[in-house]
Amino acid sequence: MSMFNSAMTPAAIALNRFGLGARPDDAVPGDAKSWLLAQFKRYEPLPAPWQAQPRTPVVWNALVAQQREVRTAAASEKQAAQQAFRRESRDDYLAAVGARAASALATPAPFVERLVHFWANHFAVSVDKVAVLGLAGAFEADAIRPNVLGRFEDLLLAGVRHPAMLLYLDQAASIGPQSPQALRVAERQPARRRGLNENLAREIMELHTVGVRSGYTQADVTEFARALTGWSVAGLGGAEAHADGETPFQFRPMLHEPGARTVLGRSYGEPGEQQARAILHALATAPATAQHIAAKLARHFVADEPPPPLVEKLAAAFTRSGGDLPTVYRTLVDAPEAWQPQPAKFKSPWEWSVSSLRALGRHDVPALQAANLLNQLGQPVWKPGSPAGYDDIAATWAAPDALVRRVEVAQRLAAQAGDAVDARSLAPRILPGSLTQATATAVARSESPAGALALLLVSPEFLRR
Repeated sequence: MSMFNSAMTPAAIALNRFGLGARPDDAVPGDAKSWLLAQFKRYEPLPAPWQAQPRTPVVWNALVAQQREVRTAAASEKQAAQQAFRRESRDDYLAAVGARAASALATPAPFVERLVHFWANHFAVSVDKVAVLGLAGAFEADAIRPNVLGRFEDLLLAGVRHPAMLLYLDQAASIGPQSPQALRVAERQPARRRGLNENLAREIMELHTVGVRSGYTQADVTEFARALTGWSVAGLGGAEAHADGETPFQFRPMLHEPGARTVLGRSYGEPGEQQARAILHALATAPATAQHIAAKLARHFVADEPPPPLVEKLAAAFTRSGGDLPTVYRTLVDAPEAWQPQPAKFKSPWEWSVSSLRALGRHDVPALQAANLLNQLGQPVWKPGSPAGYDDIAATWAAPDALVRRVEVAQRLAAQAGDAVDARSLAPRILPGSLTQATATAVARSESPAGALALLLVSPEFLRR
């Protein structure tokens, strides 16, 4: 143990930087890299907490039915129907938050579970839009979790086609200006205007694929948005929803803008839905996308200012493999830059909360408690407030007032644990080989078990990874 500077051992790096934090009952990995890579086989796309949640088609059809009740309610009953809709959506949201937390606490594959959280934030939806409130959990369960160990293109397509994304970015309301539907409306109701919406096209290019510095233009965004017209969800506007076993995605030809599109210098003349799919394929496999994804992964796992050589390694693996994500993850695990002993990353509120509960040996947490905890710490689940998702850099999360809130939460968690957890014996198990002399001494001298535990949870070693 050093007196001042914390240095992480390979085991601590595997458990805390790549994983979600050590549990007191975890065996310390002897071969850290092998332990991480073996998790690809142990990962469960839908573990028990998620299996208890309804799948996307069921959630969507229930939302369609609720919206129909609101729409058809008498004027005197409309407000009550709207309140019931919000209440049921809120219940779905809280149940999904509980499933997410329980999954993170009990997973046998914490490295892959962290990757789920990374990609859910990369393809961010936000529940501050009421239509997304009941769908955000299903988005993570059905678009992200099954594809986290697949190809990036499949993950991208699953995210873009999910009703949570289509509603969040207003794609379901986008109509081609020269589409059959637009021409029909213009003829019958000249004063009514519904047109092209560029939100989804812009965010796919700026955030999900090539990145803002890749050189695309506003014209590229507009052309891509035209290609995406018709990508919608069954059951909107009073139409019948699909059966519960079917995906809610629906291509609506009457909304699609006819004609070829030119995006990033290439022409796409494919018919209907295939036009946007062809553009998505080109974006998913573009060199700029490889660079963008590589930089985000390196920033998340290694440093707020990621080492350029690491970014290049990850981008090369992405390109060489055609966007095979496990190949990229293996390259990350093999990279010396990822194993530097200095804990360069400051935990976000979600990361710190999960690692704290794991350190206390918790396997689940009441859904409302989990939601309230993250609200207090400033990172409500699935509510980043923008399509860019939450930042994962220290400047966003390490402000003095934010640290005060963590101290308050740590004290509350420690009080709940009571005398059942001995911080002195716990510390070396959750920070194997990485506990500083200063923290060990402070924990040992604490006047109460709860005080010692709270101090451990907000120690410099535990706040970083």
